Amino acid sequence: MNEDSIRIQNSEKTLTPGKLFYNWFAANIGILGFVYGAIIVSYHLSFIQSTIAALIGALSFTAPGWVAMIGRKEGLTTFKLSRAAYGTRGNKIPNFIAWINMIGWVSVNVLTGTLLLTAMFKTINIPKTTLSDAIALAIFGGLVIASGLLKENVLAKIQTWLSWIFGILTLVILFIFLFKANWNEAFQLPSGSWVKGFLPAISIVAAGSGISWSMAAADWGAYVKTNTKPSATFWNTTLGGSIPLFILMSGGVLLSTISPNLANASEPFSVMYNVLPSWFGFTYFLVAVGGLIPQCIISLRSARINLSTVGINISQRSSLVIHGAIVILIPIYVLFVSGNFLSSFELFLNFLGICLASWVAIFLCDSVMYRKKGYDIKLMENRSPIHYKWDGIISWILATLIGLLFTNNAIWNGPFAKGIFRNNSLGVFISGITAILFMFIFYLLKKMNKRD
Repeated sequence: MNEDSIRIQNSEKTLTPGKLFYNWFAANIGILGFVYGAIIVSYHLSFIQSTIAALIGALSFTAPGWVAMIGRKEGLTTFKLSRAAYGTRGNKIPNFIAWINMIGWVSVNVLTGTLLLTAMFKTINIPKTTLSDAIALAIFGGLVIASGLLKENVLAKIQTWLSWIFGILTLVILFIFLFKANWNEAFQLPSGSWVKGFLPAISIVAAGSGISWSMAAADWGAYVKTNTKPSATFWNTTLGGSIPLFILMSGGVLLSTISPNLANASEPFSVMYNVLPSWFGFTYFLVAVGGLIPQCIISLRSARINLSTVGINISQRSSLVIHGAIVILIPIYVLFVSGNFLSSFELFLNFLGICLASWVAIFLCDSVMYRKKGYDIKLMENRSPIHYKWDGIISWILATLIGLLFTNNAIWNGPFAKGIFRNNSLGVFISGITAILFMFIFYLLKKMNKRD
């Protein structure tokens, strides 16, 4: 394998900073951003506290921005870069976990999009039946799979149009919510605990946005034109994701004054629909569906890249067939066989989020500590003599296990998931922080050994 076989060719680097901005903007205009805002308020925070938490949570997109910038500098996708921190073989496990996470959430989003389409059909008097479910799945799933046939520059153009179309329509929904919101009640919300409420609220947002998207960031950053400043890649990725998310979460904070059950609703889309005028129903569900498509486009593309990076070498056509089958078969199973499967599957994917939080922390630590002069391409080739980077691997395993100890959900109750750590995503933060600490310890030990 030579250098050109793992670096992105200059001829393929067609993305501009603006396209990068719209790519991440489109992925974060989904109206679930309103739900995040309501979740923040559910931690008994004041309006000011909630707004600050939303801002800090949205700025977790600095992590994808950083990863994308590294991808732009090196011309390498995310998990090829990750080989430098874990070794070519040691990298396969977090790489495979990222693949499962990506394709899993695409499947969940395809299912959600299908259900939203059937709800949209009901607004034009088409009843929900097995046939309507099948048609909705064929439409939404077909659009997502079709995106896999397109090149990066075409996908970037589509994401730009989706940003404008659904961004404007989402603003209309936001204005309706703002008009109906009880502003006095919002401003009079009592202050909550900065430790027991504020920090857990931030953790929920960061875990579901910036941390989750980090694994896909260099898959786009690597395709940015070579004459683009690395800082432009960083800022357009960071702001493209954080701006729409912050605006929508702020709207969600106000929406919670008229829909206090939004944060805990099993069907949040229906709760928001009930707030809107009935004549706006069709457009509302169309926007909800449209907000999911950009997320699916990014995740499906990165899932296919990740499968290839693991070492499963198949043609692009075979890859699309395999991924297409997965994202269709899982919704089919949930819709027509066992609806109970979905909740367990989502819990499993949330577990993987802890693994990926420690992964990105180690990835960025390795970049800061050892790659100041750039990445050595030999570390990332398949024939690299460094198969296992034990400092990264050990740090990742220990940090992930410690994160799980502070995590609880319906099927797992970590021994330290009590008090401030209960029923939130602080376990993800613990995983990332401990990963940084372990990497720093290994770094100091290496420096001491060099002196000796």
